[in-house]
This record gives sequence, structure tokens and C-alpha cells, in this order.
Amino acid sequence: MQIYEELVARGLIAQVTDEAEIRELINSGKAVFYIGFDPTADSLHVGHFMALCLMKRLQMAGNRPIALLGGGTGLIGDPSGKTDMRKMLTKETIEHNIACFKKQMSRFIEFGEGKAMLVNNADWLLDMNYIDMLREVGACFSVNNMLRAECYKQRMEKGLSFLEFNYMIMQSYDFYHLYQTYGCNMQFGGDDQWSNMLGGTELIRKKLNKDAYAMTITLLLNSEGKKMGKTVSGAVWLDPEKTSPYEFYQYWRNVADADVLKCIRMLTFLPLEEIDKMDKWEGSQLNQAKEILAFELTKLVHGEEEATKAQQAARALFGGSGDSADMPSTKLTDADFKDGVIDIMGILVSTGIAKSRGDARRLIEKDKCVSVDDVKISDISCSYTQEALKAQPIILRKGKKIYHKVEA
Repeated sequence: MQIYEELVARGLIAQVTDEAEIRELINSGKAVFYIGFDPTADSLHVGHFMALCLMKRLQMAGNRPIALLGGGTGLIGDPSGKTDMRKMLTKETIEHNIACFKKQMSRFIEFGEGKAMLVNNADWLLDMNYIDMLREVGACFSVNNMLRAECYKQRMEKGLSFLEFNYMIMQSYDFYHLYQTYGCNMQFGGDDQWSNMLGGTELIRKKLNKDAYAMTITLLLNSEGKKMGKTVSGAVWLDPEKTSPYEFYQYWRNVADADVLKCIRMLTFLPLEEIDKMDKWEGSQLNQAKEILAFELTKLVHGEEEATKAQQAARALFGGSGDSADMPSTKLTDADFKDGVIDIMGILVSTGIAKSRGDARRLIEKDKCVSVDDVKISDISCSYTQEALKAQPIILRKGKKIYHKVEA
């Protein structure tokens, strides 16, 4: 099976512009493609993970990736998929975030002469004269068509700033610039980027009478219908300082039964023949599939050693075996206890699972999602002595996904 057919079989392709040409370019290793990453945080998250894996797959097949860091577009903010305007970032913050992105991307993509390229659109966008930009690019865009674009529709009622309205034009210009400068002939992005991507494709065709191509990949939805990278606890980051390898493993270990094989197919590098055999798995076999998924993805992001540690810690919870030493943990100090005792709300705050005692009370009484050693806690006065926690740590759990070892 050739690489384009494999992408289709793995469920990664949602829409394309010119399928025959795209298939030929990718399968022959002649695609020079880019994916954009706006540096809105100091770490990539699992929403970026699929894009990074896609770049890795295509590079392994002989194609050349361009990782475009949005030092320029990040100053505006992409309205796609947003109900409110993004927080404005300073140039200094964006530069710091870009440095963090570069380090993380190197785990997936091989950069260097004749290999993948890393570029920053601040290098060309920040020096552009506004009038020149309008004359060069603005004349190629219909405002009527732009307003019909999906990326703007959901913002029209609440209000779309003129600042954000320019984002499509700037992203389109990125493709135009990359085409002329590096011979970039293809772009990839999520479904919410389709309108922006078509803008770049049309700009090249109108300005240069040349063909360039656009594809989108599907952003997988988890069982709660939220995009990858978002859970009830917030973003799942690739930076181990923000999301530990154990927490990353647990995120994938807890995907819904209906999603696990889809995730394995789309995100791991396991052979399709091996994955196809899992299609008939059910019951306890799905737990095995979840372990495979969690281990493979944690290995990709954090390395095999950390993946093994995370798996052992998880098995200590799920199967009663394994080592819990690598589970996120908090060691309470004398200052955490009052007269040698701490209540459950104090533990939730000390571990960072709750932001305040009021938040802790809500988790226990309203959400009913707090357990200790697999026993549901319903009484906020539940307390533990310092002596008892020295002798035997407890496993604190919030919902199904957040575990924390607590000792004194």
C-alpha cells in the first residue's frame, strides 16, 4: 500500500482539492508541504500531535515537510473554531513559545539540509507594507465569499474584529510565499482550516496561474465530543512539565471504547494489518487495545522508558499489579496538617486537584467525583492523620482520569 492510500485507510484524509494530482505527488515523494502552528502557548498539545505524526509519516515516505511557526499570524489570532477573540500576545511571549515549539517538534521531524524546514512567517509578514499587502493580495479576495467561510460564521453573531478578519488573507499569503520561495506545493490542516487553505490555493492560481493543492486532516473527537487535546481538566500538553508522561498515558488509556481503534489507526505507527486484526476485539480486549494505544503514543512523545514507567503505574491502579512510583504524587509537609490531621478538602487543594476549598467542596458534594483508594468520598469532613499517611499513602482520584498519590 502506498502512502496516500495508507493515509486514507487510517482515516486521516477529510477533504482534498485535486485528489489525483495529490496522490501522485505524495506517492512519488514529490510533495513539499506545510502545516502551520500558531504559538499561542509555550507547549504543543495533543491537538497538534496528529499533525506532527502526519508530517513524520510523509517524511518517512520521502516527502519534505515545512513546519510553519506563526510568529506573524500569532499576533492576530486565528478566529477558526473560536467563539471569542483570542487573548492578544506580546512579541516576547510569541518568541518564547516558538523556541519551545522548535524543541518539541524535533522529536517527530528530522530537520536539516535537504530534510524538513522550520520557518517563521514573522520573517515576511512583519516587514510588509500595509498598502502593498492590500494591493498584492486584497484584490484577489471577495468579501462576500470570506463572510460565507465556516471559520467566520460562528463569530458573526458575537462579533468578528477587523483584526481577525485579516487572518485568512495572511494565512493565504503564507502559502503563496512558501510556494514561491521553497517550491511548497501542498498544505495540510484541520477541518476548521479549510476555508483559509482554499484561500491560499486560489491566491496562487490567480496570481501565478499555477496549480497548488490543499488537503485537510480530520481532528478526532473524543467521547465527550471535544477536540483532541481538551479534557475536563484542560489541555493535554506534550511538555512533560505541564502534563506528566503518566498523565499523558492515562489520557489515552481512558479513551472511549468506541474511539480506541480509531485512535490506534490514526495516531500510531503500528502496521495496518496488525490493527485490522483488532477490529473484532470487544470486552476485555478493548482494555488491552487501550494499553497498546497509550503505550505507543507515550513512547512517541516521551520515549520508551517513560512509557514503560507510566504503564507500570497505571497497572498498579487498573489491575492491582505494577509500580505506582511514577504516578503524580504529593508529599504533604507538617504545615499541611493541623494538630496532625488534614481533611479531604485540604488534600484536594494541596495536590492542586482543587483550586480552593470551595472548589473541593463542589467536587465532593455536587459533582460526586472524588474517590480515595477506589472508595467514593461524599463527606467533606473525611480526614486523615499525618501518622496514617506516613504509614500508608492513599490514591486520590478525581473522575475517571485524574489520579494522585498522597503521602506524608
